[in-house]
Amino acid sequence: MGLETEYGIAVPGHPLLDPVVLSGRVVQKYAAGGHGRTHRTRWDYAGESPLDDARGFTLSRALAHESQLTDEWADDPRVANVVLGNGARLYVDHAHPEYSSPEVTTPRQAVVWDRAGEVVVAEAARVGSSDVAGEPPIDVYKNNTDGKGASYGTHENYLVARATPFERIVEQLTPFFVARQILCGAGRVGIGQNSEQPGYQISSRSDFFEARVGLETTFRRPIVNTRDEPHAHASKYRRLHVIIGDANHADVAGLLKLGTTSLVLGLIESGRMADDLSLVDPVAALRAISHDPGLTTTVELSDGRSLTGLQILRRYEAMVHDHLRAELGGDPLVLADHDTIEVLTRWTEALDALEALARGESSDAGRFVEWVAKRDLLEGYRARDGLTWSDPRLTLIDLQWSHGTPGKGLARRLEARGRLERLTTDEEVAHAVEHPPPTTRAWFRGECVRRYPQSVVAASWQSVLIDRADGGPLQRVNTSEPLRGTEELTAALLDRHPDAPGLLAELAGGG
Repeated sequence: MGLETEYGIAVPGHPLLDPVVLSGRVVQKYAAGGHGRTHRTRWDYAGESPLDDARGFTLSRALAHESQLTDEWADDPRVANVVLGNGARLYVDHAHPEYSSPEVTTPRQAVVWDRAGEVVVAEAARVGSSDVAGEPPIDVYKNNTDGKGASYGTHENYLVARATPFERIVEQLTPFFVARQILCGAGRVGIGQNSEQPGYQISSRSDFFEARVGLETTFRRPIVNTRDEPHAHASKYRRLHVIIGDANHADVAGLLKLGTTSLVLGLIESGRMADDLSLVDPVAALRAISHDPGLTTTVELSDGRSLTGLQILRRYEAMVHDHLRAELGGDPLVLADHDTIEVLTRWTEALDALEALARGESSDAGRFVEWVAKRDLLEGYRARDGLTWSDPRLTLIDLQWSHGTPGKGLARRLEARGRLERLTTDEEVAHAVEHPPPTTRAWFRGECVRRYPQSVVAASWQSVLIDRADGGPLQRVNTSEPLRGTEELTAALLDRHPDAPGLLAELAGGG
């Protein structure tokens, strides 16, 4: 699994600066070594197929929207696109700097390397500020909307079995995505894409979705995206590209976003989903649940039932427990691995706290559910200053929640005061800024970039392109198997070779 986060970007006093140029400047400055280490390894677009659709066809390039042609950004001189020593990708996606985390195998790791991205982007903004006339600060925001009609993504990626019918994934995952925002929404001031109605809602993204399923990501956004670009052995794997999530600052919310989704995908792959939770109108249900922080709104199921988002999530929780019990031969809270037990325990804890909130009882949900924590903060300002939800000061506070400059973001300040639970440590995050995760192919990619910066010309999720230094053609090392290239499997190999030609010689010899 892994995360891709587009960051909002702005320069105070310079509202007309081209955001593409500005984003490119930030990434280029970081890549050039303004932070102390130069990154020369560019992104390799070979093998990308953004128009392949999981429903069995490929969209014609002539019919595609320009935003879908992600492989054409390689020729744009304004755009920097580099691979970092921690295995991540830092680049410009449309009009935003984007950090795509390296692949990981646990939701805890996902949270750590996502937070490493916050450090990377904040530093990129700092070193990039010197290139702007008058040197005003460049502000970056880990959020998903400017509150004025623009939305940008925080995308998740999950490796799933190709053998699982995609139609089943769409049918059985859609209700979960509609309800999941209750666990991991980041909250938002304003109702509607342009915040045309005053109020507060659970998710920052829900108003921007307009379809149940589709290939698009920047318009007609679908609840389930159909891009079929596995970045791995296509005969074995599918990369489920999820575009419906919010950017999270609360560690527990991030853990639950990745962890519960992974467990539900395991349930779907197993074929053991016993309850049909299909919705009559998933898009309308998505918005209805988001617009009700009271958590009492019901949505209509295809079989005639009406359930709240909490009730839908309870059904998924029960089915996941049943599935794991069948897999493990007993209680998953006893027999499962540590990471699974943590997600299951946190899932129940969050639902218990939210149900208490819905009943009007005392609840500690604001300690770890992000939209509740943000709402509590906003309600404090409303009570102190007598503000209505239409007051622009609340919109500014919402924006300040996600400010990326160290010491300015309200979410991180609440966390530092112990009011928002943290699962990670500064030491873990600092390590993840420089080092790749050890349990996937990202370790090999990142270590090659770190150890052989003069030789690794380009890299992608599924290969590393190395200069042999003998005048011959570049050598592509295939990394299409996501669970190979780990520290355990390749550390000794890399340790044997202080230079890339030696590594290539051993690989060519069958090592």
